[in-house]
Amino acid sequence: MRTKAIIPVAGVGTRLRPHTHTVPKALMIVAGKPILAHILDQLPGLGIRDVVMVVGYMGDRIRDYVKKNYELSVTYVEQRDRKGLGHAVHMTEAHVKGAPVLIVLGDTIFEADLSKVVSGGRNYIGVKEVSDPSNFGVVQVTNGLVKRLVEKPEVPPSNLAIVGVYYIADTRLLFDSINRIMHKKIRTKGEYQLTDALQLMLDSGVELRTLPVRGWYDCGKTETLLGANRDLLELIKRQPSIPGSVVVPPVAVDKTARIHNCIVGPHVSVAPGAVVKDSIVRNCIINANAHVEDILLHGSVVGENATVRGAFKMVNVGDSSEVQLT
Repeated sequence: MRTKAIIPVAGVGTRLRPHTHTVPKALMIVAGKPILAHILDQLPGLGIRDVVMVVGYMGDRIRDYVKKNYELSVTYVEQRDRKGLGHAVHMTEAHVKGAPVLIVLGDTIFEADLSKVVSGGRNYIGVKEVSDPSNFGVVQVTNGLVKRLVEKPEVPPSNLAIVGVYYIADTRLLFDSINRIMHKKIRTKGEYQLTDALQLMLDSGVELRTLPVRGWYDCGKTETLLGANRDLLELIKRQPSIPGSVVVPPVAVDKTARIHNCIVGPHVSVAPGAVVKDSIVRNCIINANAHVEDILLHGSVVGENATVRGAFKMVNVGDSSEVQLT
């Protein structure tokens, strides 16, 4: 059977507020396109055309974006009560119908070679070495195989963090394991965790291999969103030329954005319909239809349809002086 993708995008994104009051987290712009686009753009190259998307908060925005931009076969499942990743995957069972699945969390941008994984018929879990694994799900590996999975342990068994990418060939056992933890009300941190279901699979003798992930970009908070934007922009070779303005690479500027008399970059993403005039902008994300004018902007995320205006000031300051500009 052909591999299907499961993409849970029902999260509220509380750590990205106020932006996620009006935009679902998966549609936040990173390096010139939404987080979700970084995931969906990889699927056709892997031969995956069938997607089951778990939506919730502002799910209509997700549907509209995917319909407008992709020719994938997408089935939507609504998760009204967010009870954890295990619960979200559980809701897709009727649509998977025994096919192998690639599960990618909807706020996960990653770099990994999935071509051999998707066609190999084995089970994999994406991992990356981190300095502080206690904030993540963690794997313990013996002889190249995963032996133990722990969700956000106080004493981590390794420094290999689970990055939110899974390939499961044996989906019948996966869903049986999820159903078992839900029937027995086995929760971790108050939620039904996919890691607990995978541990049941391991306990039954299933082999689970690690998939090393080269790049893993956290988009959960404003500062990490900007960090991901910087890192991913560095991978873009083709840079725009904007008449009347100076571009300091790397940047990503949508063709419908209007830039006038500006210095833009480095590390700036400007989304569709945005207007930037008479400004210096660096290390920023300017979202759709935002208006930025007469300002020096650094390390900032400007939300959709927002307006940011300022004023440049000139000063002549003598020695040993202190001036505060507002």
